[in-house]
Parts: sequence; C-alpha cells; structure tokens
Amino acid sequence: MKVILAEYLGFCYGVKRAIGLARDNARADGRAATLGPIIHNPQMVSRLESEGVGTVESPAEMSRGDTIIIRSHGVGPEVYEEVEQLGLQVVDATCPHVKQAQMAAHRLVSEGYNVVIIGEKQHPEVKSIFEWSGSKAVVIDSEEEAAELMPCAHMGIVSQTTFSGEKFNQIVGVLLSKSNDVHILRTICTATDQRQTAAIKLAAEVDLMLVIGGKNSANTTRLAQLCAEKCSTYHIETASELRSEWFDGIENIGITAGASTPDWVIKEVYEKCKKK
Repeated sequence: MKVILAEYLGFCYGVKRAIGLARDNARADGRAATLGPIIHNPQMVSRLESEGVGTVESPAEMSRGDTIIIRSHGVGPEVYEEVEQLGLQVVDATCPHVKQAQMAAHRLVSEGYNVVIIGEKQHPEVKSIFEWSGSKAVVIDSEEEAAELMPCAHMGIVSQTTFSGEKFNQIVGVLLSKSNDVHILRTICTATDQRQTAAIKLAAEVDLMLVIGGKNSANTTRLAQLCAEKCSTYHIETASELRSEWFDGIENIGITAGASTPDWVIKEVYEKCKKK
C-alpha cells in the first residue's frame, strides 16, 4: 500500500506565527490566555494549555496585568477597546491575511461601498471582518443568497481567507449583475489556494483520502468536501480514528491536512498508515 502526502498541507504561515506568539508569551503563573481557541485544532490548544497558555471566552474573565492573546481569526475593534480598558497586556496573533480582509472591509465602507463578505456567517474570522465593516456588511456563502441581494450603486466584495476559491468565483459571477460599480478584493490567502489545489490533484490519483484536522476547522472541512468529490474520503483529527476496514482493497492512500493541523499529528497518521 502506497501512502502519499499532498504537496501542501498542515500549518500555514499565519498559524505558525500565532502559535509562536502564544508560546513566546506563555506564563508560568497561568495569567496568559487566548481569547477563544487560538486555532481550530483541539490537540494544539490542549498542548498550549500544558505550556501555560489557557483559553477564555471573554476578556472580562481576566484581571489587570494578565496577558490576553488575540487568536488567529481576529476580533472586532470593540474588543481592542475593551482589553485596553481592562488593563490587559495584549498580544495580537491575528493572521496577517485576516487583518488584510478586516481592513479591506473597513476601507470599502468608508469609501461608500455596500460591502458583501463571502464566507461562513458563524465563523469567528467572518464575524471579525463584519465588525470591522462597522457591522454594515452583508455576509453570504452561496449563489442563491447572492441572487437575493438588491441591486446597489456601489458594491465592494471581500472574502473569508479560507473560503473555496472556486465557490468565491461562482458567487462573484452572480454579484456582478447587482451593480455597475463592483470592487472585488479577493482576500483568500495563498495557503488556502495551494492546499485546496494540491488536495484535489492528489484525490484524483488515489483510492482513498485522509483529511486531518479539527472537526471545527472550516478550511479542513472544505478540504474534505473537495476530496470527497474525487474519491472515498475520511475527515479525522488523530490517528486513533483510523479504522482497518477503510483500507480493504485500497492500493493508494492520499493524506492532506488543514492549515491548523500540527506536523506531529500528521506524522502519527502517516506512520500508522504505512504499517497497514
């Protein structure tokens, strides 16, 4: 049985940066925490907790002088104001690509555009971009929702950084009929494009794909969806989820992983598959 790793998989630059900042600011006294999980990977979040970086859901859970780490998905401007008022030490681990999308939405609104964010409404990154629009943007994630929007004089479009490039183009195709002045800022990051393209290519060449990453990870779930269009696919978080019956009659296995999946988790799955 042959096991093949996708050309691009695992941690992207933004995630590596966020993890590095968290580790650099870990505190033995337990007074350092990320606002929400720093990335969507339970295994990495647990490891950071053991290293002195906890997780809180609100800045109000912390005390003056504590270190609060803004997670890679980013937050809205009101959160920065709140942590300053609380006297917290702030470490901003927002992914630079997310920051770019936030500022794009903010700028478009200030220039008089009706802003459309293409992304998942409940995703924390999308929520942060929405808040930087002054909560004036509209969030959609399908061609059907795009078709329902009212025409407007000026439309600005930004995207969740981990959104499907193909789906983004399809939605934009519908939105172009809604205004004679459409300003498109394709804020999908390069890492997302690379991982999706590599996964699709590999899935077309193997009998089975394993997609590794948090079940709460949007970009990992999207990789699994894309791979499932090409071959049998399983989305797993760890090697413990592998089942022997999946490999019956399988000659070639492909492995990919979301942008928030640690190398050590990928290695464990790869080594276990090699023994099948």
